[in-house]
Amino acid sequence: MPDLFFERHVDHLPERMYALVADLGDYPRFIRNIKSMDLRADSTPADNVKLARMTIAFGPITQAYTSRVVCDPAARTITAKAVDGPFQYLDSKWTFEPEGQGTRVRLDLDFKISNPLLAAAAEPAFAAKQREIMESFIAEADRRYGA
Repeated sequence: MPDLFFERHVDHLPERMYALVADLGDYPRFIRNIKSMDLRADSTPADNVKLARMTIAFGPITQAYTSRVVCDPAARTITAKAVDGPFQYLDSKWTFEPEGQGTRVRLDLDFKISNPLLAAAAEPAFAAKQREIMESFIAEADRRYGA
């Protein structure tokens, strides 16, 4: 039952880092193992809430799950909660705080995989993948906005 966080300082403005992470549909282009991201409106009338179905692949294994994603540009936060898939629960929160000439990017993540046998092998790998995802966002920010 991991409860993790990853934090990094980046030399990009908070609004730019927020916009990059909020651009859900672009994830498959620069995050390894994300094969597709299908977005649709949530049943709420708010424009900042989406259902995002992410398909990930590791070798011959493909898995998809849907998260309800809430983007709050004023607070510079992005929260996601899995609504289906292999997780008993999956909650994440990105925050983007001004720090010096850049941003303190933080990802808080709490999850548990439903199947105990799968969890024993997959939870450590999933946790390690989140560190890689953070690095992918930083590399993409450098590419988009200059290093």
